Amino acid sequence: MKPATRGIRVFIGMREMACHANRGGTFTDTFGMIPDASEPSGFRTVVVKLLSVDPKNYPDAPREAIRRIQPVPTTNIELIRMGTTVATNALLERKGEPLALLITKGFKNLLHIGNQSRPNIFDLNIRIPSALYDHAVEVDERVTLVGYSASDSGFNVQVPKDDPNYVQGVTGEWVRILKRPDLHEVERQLRLVYSQGIRSVAICLMHSFTFPEHERLIGDLAKKIGFANISLSSAVMPVIKIVPRGNSSVTDGYLTPSIQAYIQGFFSGFDEGIRNGKVRVEFMQSDGGLAPVGSFSGLRAILSGPAAGVVGYALTSFEAADGTPIIGFDMGGTSTDVSRFAGTYEHVFETTTAGITIQAAQLDINTVAAGGGSRLFYRNGMFVVGPESAGANPGPACYKKGGPLAITDANLLLGRLVPSYFPHIFGPTEKEPLDFEATNQAFAKLVAQIEAENGGKTFTLDEIAYGFVKVANEAMCRPIRALTQAKGYNTSKHALACFGGAGGQHACAIARSLGIKTILIHRYAAILSAYGLSLADVVHEVREPRQENFTNDSLERIKSGFAAMAEQAADNLKTQGFSDEQIVVEEYLNLRYQGTDTSMMILKPENSWNFVDAFIQRHRTEFGFTLPDRPIVVDDLRVRAIGKGIGSTGGAKVHQELKKLQRHHLGKAESESLASVYWEDGGRQPTPIFLLGKLSPGTEILGPALIIDQTSTIAVEPACTAVITSEHVVISVGDAISKSITVEADPIMLSVFGHRFMSIAEQMGRTLQKTAISTNIKERLDFSCALFGPDGGLSTLASMQEAVRWQMLALKDDLHEGDVIMTNHPSAGGSHLPDITIITPVFNKGKIEFFVASRGHHADIGGIQPGSMPPNSCELFQEGAAVKSFKIVKAGKFDEDGLTDILFVQPGKYPGCSGTRCLSDNLSDLKAQVAANQRGITLVKDLIQEYGLDVVQAYMHHIRGNAELAVRNLLKDFAKTQGRHVEAEDYMDDGSTIRLSITVDEATGNAIFDFTGTSPEVYGNTNAPKSVTYSAIIYCLRCLVNLDMPLNQGALQPITVVIPEGSMLCPSETAAVVGGNVLTSQRLCDVILRAFKACAASQGRIDIFFFFRLSRCCNNFTFGSGGKDEAGNVKAGFGYYETIGLFSFAGCASFFLQAGGSGAGPTWDGRSGVEFLEPLNVSLLSERRVFAPYGQSGGRPGKRGLNLLIRAGRKEAVNFGGKNATVVRPGDRIRIETPGGGGRRRGEEADHGGGCRARGGGRFASRWRREPGELDGSRSATFSSLGR
Repeated sequence: MKPATRGIRVFIGMREMACHANRGGTFTDTFGMIPDASEPSGFRTVVVKLLSVDPKNYPDAPREAIRRIQPVPTTNIELIRMGTTVATNALLERKGEPLALLITKGFKNLLHIGNQSRPNIFDLNIRIPSALYDHAVEVDERVTLVGYSASDSGFNVQVPKDDPNYVQGVTGEWVRILKRPDLHEVERQLRLVYSQGIRSVAICLMHSFTFPEHERLIGDLAKKIGFANISLSSAVMPVIKIVPRGNSSVTDGYLTPSIQAYIQGFFSGFDEGIRNGKVRVEFMQSDGGLAPVGSFSGLRAILSGPAAGVVGYALTSFEAADGTPIIGFDMGGTSTDVSRFAGTYEHVFETTTAGITIQAAQLDINTVAAGGGSRLFYRNGMFVVGPESAGANPGPACYKKGGPLAITDANLLLGRLVPSYFPHIFGPTEKEPLDFEATNQAFAKLVAQIEAENGGKTFTLDEIAYGFVKVANEAMCRPIRALTQAKGYNTSKHALACFGGAGGQHACAIARSLGIKTILIHRYAAILSAYGLSLADVVHEVREPRQENFTNDSLERIKSGFAAMAEQAADNLKTQGFSDEQIVVEEYLNLRYQGTDTSMMILKPENSWNFVDAFIQRHRTEFGFTLPDRPIVVDDLRVRAIGKGIGSTGGAKVHQELKKLQRHHLGKAESESLASVYWEDGGRQPTPIFLLGKLSPGTEILGPALIIDQTSTIAVEPACTAVITSEHVVISVGDAISKSITVEADPIMLSVFGHRFMSIAEQMGRTLQKTAISTNIKERLDFSCALFGPDGGLSTLASMQEAVRWQMLALKDDLHEGDVIMTNHPSAGGSHLPDITIITPVFNKGKIEFFVASRGHHADIGGIQPGSMPPNSCELFQEGAAVKSFKIVKAGKFDEDGLTDILFVQPGKYPGCSGTRCLSDNLSDLKAQVAANQRGITLVKDLIQEYGLDVVQAYMHHIRGNAELAVRNLLKDFAKTQGRHVEAEDYMDDGSTIRLSITVDEATGNAIFDFTGTSPEVYGNTNAPKSVTYSAIIYCLRCLVNLDMPLNQGALQPITVVIPEGSMLCPSETAAVVGGNVLTSQRLCDVILRAFKACAASQGRIDIFFFFRLSRCCNNFTFGSGGKDEAGNVKAGFGYYETIGLFSFAGCASFFLQAGGSGAGPTWDGRSGVEFLEPLNVSLLSERRVFAPYGQSGGRPGKRGLNLLIRAGRKEAVNFGGKNATVVRPGDRIRIETPGGGGRRRGEEADHGGGCRARGGGRFASRWRREPGELDGSRSATFSSLGR
């Protein structure tokens, strides 16, 4: 590319060399600028690309790259900017600084407990992420908030006058000091930690976001003692939610010393000039702003490298005058990062990395484990790409280090990488090209395996290699769809900014799949993260927590707060040499509707203080609704000061330049050479190669073609056209030649359709989440979405097929376009009544071809107890509204009157029962479920239009067949090793038996699961509908298969299930079932896994994400108010559903030596508790209080749980029982000691399970209280409790 003019980039005040190095997972890219008067910009640019890890040739890649640019003393270097993965790697590998955590007494294990997230729900070897701290020290101090916001009684706060224990916090909320820290004792504890060699401490106390005084006192003590790194949560991230705030301070204390050690090591390769400030050294932060080296911290370094790439494409591709939003597609060696830019950077403020949830401003970047180094596998008849990566060492097979096959190898084999043009940096001398022969041989072995497993069907190397590329492309499209469509944006209305070393080879295919017509590839696309460092601004942020409604009165206080914060942030930049003219200040409010947990960071409108309209518009765009009757709450003030001057940009001008260009066409005759390249359209064919450096603006190249520069290759596919501008290669994406896909099963398309079907379910789920209003669905994600074939068979993840099939049989021809069905009845395929299923038929030319369905847990649907989870129900009507089939939408009209009658009026007609206590939330969430289904219909029809109805339906059957084959193979192997017949049984706490006999046909893989001998229906609520048993079976089989396969009804095809009529697993229509879905389901899983000898018993629950609900189903704790009073009058109220319990180590871990269930074992106390602040109805539904979780293979049983009630003013506790309900008064407490999982023998040693010296066995800290808002961030709790 011959740039006519750089145009957009102006370097201000630079006199000497500047280096910008970005260290990625595989490569380190460095962009150097050396003064050169002969260049129009005044600088000559140099690009160096090195392997990030190559210890045989250099110790540090960025330092080596700078040396290779120009081996000069630091007197000739003015600026070094870096993006680094040091913090990320230290977090992933747990190689940070030894650290001690100081936390409020009773919360010692809070951060280790975390939020109970379980990334892989099918993993039987569950490993909770290790804690970052080595020691946890409990500080005997306590403060509590005065007042709360879930009921009117919590607003009018009265505090005693002249009482020093009542203090107004930073947020304006009143705080009561219950116990001040004994500083002498704290000093003793700190000195003990110091004597153990620990020099880094993190301090996180309850409510320090608004009352930081205690943290500051302890921080001063730590400084006096000599701790080198002191991280206060109130200073690092002064916002609500103690778990992510605590993790943020711990992460900062854990990573910052590693960052400092790396910087010192980096500096050691230079002379002293780099240390004395003569060289300006800056690092990219996760929020897209630069920080001086002295201010760079671990907490803000986690997305350092990817953030530089976002800055790079945002400032080189987005053109304000044109307004087309940009999707950033950064495909590197290890992973692919996708993001969006529409004129402002999009930030998120709570993210999870390596199992640690932190609060810090980060660019909204979605990462998928598919990059050039992603490994290629053929598993269970499907093509699989990643998530394992070949990394930089050994790298792909072609890197000459004995590495495995990866996407880079596939592109090499297909001819899209040309060894003679690729950097010669391989082999012992680092001067050899890519090894094509190694790639060819590895693919030949893989092809032989695939042919052997497909009955001798032959495949070419090209077909297999391109198949993997196609699967990788589909995997990378999924997060892009999520990033755009989940926020209400049309993906096809964007341009695709493609960068990263591997991005250009996939750009056209990715754009086609997404319907995008324009691709922008910058001249430095292969090193755009490094180039982005040269464009970035220096940023300093200040945040201050608030807690007040946005009103005219509060606005004046907000303005004053902004003024002080802006002055503080600007002063920081001035100390770095920026003038007032170079500083831009942005002001944000973190706003949410009262009673919700979803806050949004809103930028102050230009020349206006009208945050409200901006918030409402953003909320409507992202979530599809507003709440005009609710106040808007201010959670935080945020000021972002931006220092311009080192580098600035006038904005991209690519679209303006395209309009003015005089174009001239180049064909094969003008190319450098021809390469044999495989294309999906046309197969392998001679393809012209053009060198980017020789192409002048206006050059037009028709695909197929390869455009190559020093560090990347751009594959211009057939029907695409590339135009060269001064800064970009702009590709117009034409329609591909339609390639006929037959209905015959193809392993490549099987993988592609697996991604597409899952994508439909995911996008339905995102639509439901963003349009729902209740906490259960919006925050707890307590829902499922699924796609079904015309026979009601399941294609994607969920357990609703029985409900769909029941409606098909019941309604038959009475299903018409525009109809939507609501159901929740257990006899109609439901699980329990709070889980309401919405089913919509998908018509094509007047015929039902598919069904889409969504199931959400509603917080209340009536019955005898708030929350509709009564522990003492014996009849179904006591659990709320029961609906077999109701057309919630008929001929396109939403029947709100009929729905109100069903949910509110009818349940209240039964003795002792009330209608729903939150009808408005029910209506809103049901409308959201209808909208989610409509989204699914649109996506299904798009898929039909793309591939044809017969092909889509055929692959739905093929995917079922794939799951069936996997289960059959599992059962055959089991019969060979364990025998053809096995049995197991276990007991509910009421003595009911679940008995299972499994008989396997070793030849066919068929099996009979016979539950004969299971106890009869109980006069209680632990009866489980048949659909629950089917779900438990399919879940356990998926766990045992242990392959990443699309889960669907095919997994049950080899299974014949025998369930005795009238048993507790096939109860009558009127039987109570609320406990069956959340308790009996878990015992079913225990029995099935016991029969297979897979693992010891869980502590009472397995987190069945897609089959029941996204919740923790061991100790179901509900409370609320409202409903009918003693006179029969209906009172408004609320219901809340809390689940207590974590993953069962031994219960789901086949080979976990230190077993004991949810933290049960030698070191856990295992208690949780709740103290109430106002009268409430409370119920508890739990198991494993009588029969202990069994051990396996010689391991001992887990510890039984215990529930205790302690009335106000009494010390004695009363055994509350496993299932009970009561009315509590202020000061009453309930203590829950959760059970532990059983142990399992490994080798000659016996694991002792949850009973080993553990008092309760549950994974909860001893006697800690849950405070309003601090544990869940909502500030809506009407109680102080323990134990999430």
